[in-house]
Amino acid sequence: MDQIAEPSRTVRTGRVARSPTPTSPPGGPPTPTSPSTSPGKGRGPTLIGSVQRALRLLEAVGGFRQGATAKQLARAAGLPLGTAYHLLRTLTHEGYLRRSDGRFFYGESVNGIGRADDRQSDRHDLRTRMQRLRDELGAPVYFALYRDGEIHVVDVADDPGRPAVQPWADLRATGHAHAIGQCLLGQLSEEERRDHLARHPPVGLTPSTVTGEAAVLRRLASLRPTMPVLERQEYALGTVCAAVPITVGPMVATMALSLPVEQADRLTVVAGQLRRSVGAMGPSFVL
Repeated sequence: MDQIAEPSRTVRTGRVARSPTPTSPPGGPPTPTSPSTSPGKGRGPTLIGSVQRALRLLEAVGGFRQGATAKQLARAAGLPLGTAYHLLRTLTHEGYLRRSDGRFFYGESVNGIGRADDRQSDRHDLRTRMQRLRDELGAPVYFALYRDGEIHVVDVADDPGRPAVQPWADLRATGHAHAIGQCLLGQLSEEERRDHLARHPPVGLTPSTVTGEAAVLRRLASLRPTMPVLERQEYALGTVCAAVPITVGPMVATMALSLPVEQADRLTVVAGQLRRSVGAMGPSFVL
């Protein structure tokens, strides 16, 4: 299940080459150094004044329930009127403010910042639930979405005693072979399935992999909407998996688990537990 463990891995960082500091021609005056970028003892962080002024204007808008004129906002933020006009025009263009009848109000982009905070909270809640499931089921747990025509693993909850499947083939290109992909593709229309398989033709990964577009389409059509999808060593030898479909409005999602093949006799029972646990959570945890 490619890239499955990616969310918990360390990202390597490279060293960025720096351009040499410019110097003056021989005999010329020394090149001046900008106070905002030159290092020095006791200096604080470099601050962008225009950003600070824009933020003061945004804060000032919150003090007027019925909106405020440019003059009122300039006065509240302690800014020259001309400066306030330029910043207000930019903030309105970017959607952080909207103007109506000469007054400024918060715009949709400000609301988006609040929603982003909610999404971070939801993501933390999702991970907490996944960790709880991991401990209850005794298996690593995966959450994935089908979005923009591709398979995306959102998060993985594993630990050293229950490691996630090691990636070795692209998850997006091998959806026909693993439980996550089969479960997501099974929730699509036949036209959407054909489109996906046309972009990612089924290939054999192990002796158990089902290949051939017609055979894969028949298999996907046979999946029951609310039942777990079971997969035994089709993506990786030595691993069996199960995935439970989650449909919230137009969103297509799945919660899955994996087990070493030595525990294959547990797969059906644990898949049933996963289905019941996910069903009891309700749709609110889905990002």
